[in-house]
Order: sequence, then structure tokens, then C-alpha cells
Amino acid sequence: MKTLGHWIGGKPADGASGEFGPVYDPATGEQTTRVALASADEVDQAVAAAREAYLDWGTASLSRRTAVLYAYRQLLDARREEIAALITAEHGKVHSDALGEVARGMEIVELACGIADKLKGELSTEVSTRVDVAAIRQPLGVVAGITPFNFPAMVPMWMFPLALACGNTFVLKPSEKDPSAAYRLAELAAEAGVPDGVLNVVNGDKTAVDRLLAHPDVAAVSFVGSTPIARSIQENAVRHGKRVQALGGAKNHMLVLPDADLDHAADNAINAAYGSAGERCMAVSVVVAIDSVADDLVARIAERARRLRIGPGTDPSAEMGPLITAEHREKVASYVHGAAAQGADVVVDGTGLSVPGHENGFFLGVSLLDRVRPDSDAYRDEIFGPVLCVVRAETYDEALALINGSPWGNGTAIFTRDGGAARRFQLEVQAGMVGVNVPIPVPVGHHSFGGWKDSLFGDLHIYGNDGIAFYTRGKVITTRWPDPADSGGINLGFPRHD
Repeated sequence: MKTLGHWIGGKPADGASGEFGPVYDPATGEQTTRVALASADEVDQAVAAAREAYLDWGTASLSRRTAVLYAYRQLLDARREEIAALITAEHGKVHSDALGEVARGMEIVELACGIADKLKGELSTEVSTRVDVAAIRQPLGVVAGITPFNFPAMVPMWMFPLALACGNTFVLKPSEKDPSAAYRLAELAAEAGVPDGVLNVVNGDKTAVDRLLAHPDVAAVSFVGSTPIARSIQENAVRHGKRVQALGGAKNHMLVLPDADLDHAADNAINAAYGSAGERCMAVSVVVAIDSVADDLVARIAERARRLRIGPGTDPSAEMGPLITAEHREKVASYVHGAAAQGADVVVDGTGLSVPGHENGFFLGVSLLDRVRPDSDAYRDEIFGPVLCVVRAETYDEALALINGSPWGNGTAIFTRDGGAARRFQLEVQAGMVGVNVPIPVPVGHHSFGGWKDSLFGDLHIYGNDGIAFYTRGKVITTRWPDPADSGGINLGFPRHD
């Protein structure tokens, strides 16, 4: 069985704590790896390595930093199949989905390669007689990232490439459920020329997270995960004087108006609800169907759902893989089991699925629940699995009120041919990311990703311009070079720009 430790100061570090956690192959249910769980002392070692590396990296030229990132991007491109295989082995998603995850993460590496344009600052001359004012942005120092199991490569790449490009050093705490991809990203960064200590990985659980939040040398923390944990991360990080961006959970709604192309809407509902077994924070988990087309739409979604091919991620014919753990599978299934008693019609029940040859894997078939009540558990909770709820509404206004009444505001979508309705929706809906006939509106790298309400704790979204702002702080410099003949004299009044 493989043992995975930490990556500290540019080299592997064994699990000195002696504590380990299991990592499973979700397709077989077998433990394949034991991952070291860092102690507070091991976290301190990683932070100390990052702090030491910052002395040089924080003042390194932009050309030096970007040259390393260009080399890193080339390595990632050459090794994308390898990284995707690690994702499939520990998360379970099908290989094509894993490859897509790597590609989307590489978008942020590419953004980081062009960081010079984003850090060029501003200059105003002659704001007063012989006075100039410049505004610059500088790195924070040591920053940390805490990332989820559902995107073990992409979400870390949403964070550390920009942080490093801005001159910071980084300590990454990936999910202990599927840590190998993040560890490999750090190894490849070292191979690309990232100096020792600039990027560190500590595997672990709550002990490691709590120490990162409390450590006085960690200036900022980025987090992606569930809403309760995101709220806790923000509260604890702020209590210790840190900057924080904590992205929480979601209940993403897809509104289908009567004029929509129903085949197109049904295809996209399937893709967005069941891709990656529903383990996406941007998954569509609720379709809001206007009554006049609801029956037809539900029938089209059900017909497609029943044809999905579910199997191990290594099977090229599989369209959906298993869930991450047996415990999560049972929790997701419980929402389907209890749906009818809470008023829903169980149109498709995937809880009885068994994959031949993989009976011990963490597989769950797709489920479709119609006429779901807003007060039911399936609607109120973030299920994070292959369960799609359909809620019916009589009018656009009723549907909008339902969506805006959700405590989450991560992503949403509208399917319609009516440009006026689409424009009204994108302005009126209370969500951070909106798709028009696009079910998963994840922004490209040069825009920022983030939600509203209980989907985001902190002021800045992740990557894009918000990410650069998060990993830097502003400084304004006012300069005067007086004429030797001008003594200036003494003036105790408030400075004026005359």
C-alpha cells in the first residue's frame, strides 16, 4: 500500500506524527493509500519553509517568476494524462472529466504567466507642484489554501499559481480523501524550477486546518468547501487577523421557460446534474420548470437519465463514476429514499444500482425527483450527488422568487429563446454566476469565480482580477523632489494639493 506524506521545503517529508488516514479507490471500495495527517508541528515546518523562501521569492523579478510558471505550464501539459489518472483513481470521476479538470486548472496557470500586465500599478504626475503619486501592489507573504475533494487538481490551481506569480509563498492543505494529485502538482512545480519552500503541501485533517488558521505567519487563507465549514473558516481566520476568501456550498437552479428548446434543456440538465456524479459546487441540483412545459421536460430528462452508462472512471464507455466514499453514497441515497414521504414523485430511482465486477465500489445511480416541495429535505439541503430535483412554478415571477429565496447564491441558469427575459433574469437573480442557455456558468480564467449569500464568505472571488487583488495589497507612494531654491518652510496645516 502506498504511503503519501507531505511536500515541505522542496522535498518529501514523512508523516512524523504517526497518524494516517485511508484513501480509497471509489470504484472498488479498496484502500489504496494511507495519507499522513500532519501535526501542528509539521504545519509549522511547512510555514517556516515558506517564510524562509519568501525572503528571496517575494523580491524576485517578474521575469524570473513568470519564466518558472511558463515552464510549469509546459510540464502540466505534458503530464495531463498522468494527473487525470490520479484524479480518477482517488476521486472516481471518469477520465474525460478528469482531463477537463486539469485543463480548467491550467487556464489559471496561463493567467499567472501573464501576471506582469496585472501588477503594473498606476502613476499620477504633478498632482501638486513637483509631487507625483504612485500606486503599487505587493505580495502578502505566506498564504495558505484549503481545498476540497471534488476537484483535487483544479481548485489548488485556482489558488497557488496566482499567489506565486504575485510573489507569495504557499502552503496547500488538500483534501485527505484524494491527495495524490495535489502532491504531484507540487512535485512538478519543483521540476519546473519553483524554488524550495515556495510551494508546500501538508496533508491532514482538522488539526492541520486549525493550525494554518491560527499561525501568525500565515497572512491569508483561501478555502473551497461546504457552507458550514466556509463560515467557520472565515470566522476563525478573521479572528486571527487574516485575509480570507471562503467559497461555500450551493443549490444551483436552472429555470426553463416555455419557449425554451426542451431537448437542449433536457440534455443540459442531465450534463449539469449528473456530471462528476453531482459532486460539483456548480452542479444543477434543481430545475425550475414552468408548469406548461414541466411534464414534457421531466419526461425528456427521465428518458435520458435511464440511458446513462455508469461505471469505473477507467472504463472509456462510462459516463459517470462512483461517489467519493461509502458514507457519502448512503447519505445521498437517503434523500431519494425519503422523497416520496415528503411529497415528491420519484421518477427515476438510482439507489439500487450495482455495477457488475465492482459490487464493493461506491456507486449510486442517478435519481430524478419531480414536484419537489421547497420545504422538503431534498430541496433545502445541498445533496452533492446525482439527484436532480424538479420544482414547478406557474410564472417567471414565481420562479424568480423561489430562486432568490434560496440561502445560497452560487450559480444559476435560464433556458429561453427570449432575449428580454434572459436580460431581466441576469439582472434580477441573486447569484454570483449566471448562465443564459449555459447550465454551468464557470467563468474563464481571466474572470473571477464566486457566489453570493451563503456561497461566499469574504469580499473577493477566486482567480481572475479578484484573485490577484486577494494575493496582493496596495501601497501608495507620494514623492516630491523640491527645487533647491525652494526651502519650503514650516507649515503645520493639513497637506493640500495646490
